[in-house]
Amino acid sequence: MTAVRLRIAGRVQGVGFRAWALRQAGAPRLRGWVRNRTDGSVEALVIGEDQAVDRMIDACREGPLGARVSDVVVTEAEDDGSDRFSARPTV
Repeated sequence: MTAVRLRIAGRVQGVGFRAWALRQAGAPRLRGWVRNRTDGSVEALVIGEDQAVDRMIDACREGPLGARVSDVVVTEAEDDGSDRFSARPTV
């Protein structure tokens, strides 16, 4: 199992990024969360099998239709015990 924190920058708010991420995470049964940040970025904690996490990272580099992702910073993270992938409030 792998846990990573993603910080996604660019035009990533107001384009349905969180809803899109929820759909992307559903099929490979990823756990964690996604949320908007007040600086205009999107942050996510992604937990799952190595290959599924890698696919989610690659997908976030593109984002949903209408997004313009300029950067995705990936850092190692701790498993927070999330039992599913959910949207969280903006911080």
